[in-house]
Amino acid sequence: MEAKTTGLLMIPLEKIYSADETEYSQSSVRKRLEAFFLANVGLVVTREQLLRVARDPRTGKEPENWHQRLSELRTDAGYTILSNRDWKALTPQEYCLASIEQRAIASKRIRPSKATWKAVLERAGHACEWKEDGFSCQLAEGAIDPIGGGTVRLTPDHVTPHSVDPNSDPSDPNQWQALCGRHQVMKKNFWDGATGKVNLTAILQAAGLEQKREALSFLKQFFGETD
Repeated sequence: MEAKTTGLLMIPLEKIYSADETEYSQSSVRKRLEAFFLANVGLVVTREQLLRVARDPRTGKEPENWHQRLSELRTDAGYTILSNRDWKALTPQEYCLASIEQRAIASKRIRPSKATWKAVLERAGHACEWKEDGFSCQLAEGAIDPIGGGTVRLTPDHVTPHSVDPNSDPSDPNQWQALCGRHQVMKKNFWDGATGKVNLTAILQAAGLEQKREALSFLKQFFGETD
């Protein structure tokens, strides 16, 4: 598959859809999705195909948080998986693995201790602690997410994004928060909840090509550069 490099991304020269109907039997959702993408490098895959691959090969059950595993392939594994934000030829819910190369990623993630996680859940009232513009999610463990669908499962999240500081103290509840799967994905390391400062680098990396160009144009004007 031929491709061209545009900005920081490698974009295929033409949009070709995958016809892969292979049954993937890897032991986890993330491993099945990874195998599927690696078998279809440079090809466009759809949400329906990803759902089929993500299903448990034994029970046929559709996982509730498959989209979080997709996000992990980008953020934790360092794969450049394009969406319509990156390649204008893609429509929403279409994706393309641009290359088998993996970006350098932060050190291995750590998790809070059992005692710390228990303290976090008690502090959170066993509900999602996501806050934005004065809004608090507060979806409780076991509830049905009215937006993302599926049963809410709370998971530990670094208050300071892992990409900024991968060494959160496993024994300090103040360095951790409980988030539902949807808000784990939405956060995407875009801001530091401890300082309230935006992680501009992460935002620019995730922005589409046109947005990157707009940001570059703004910065050139700001610094008085004409070239």
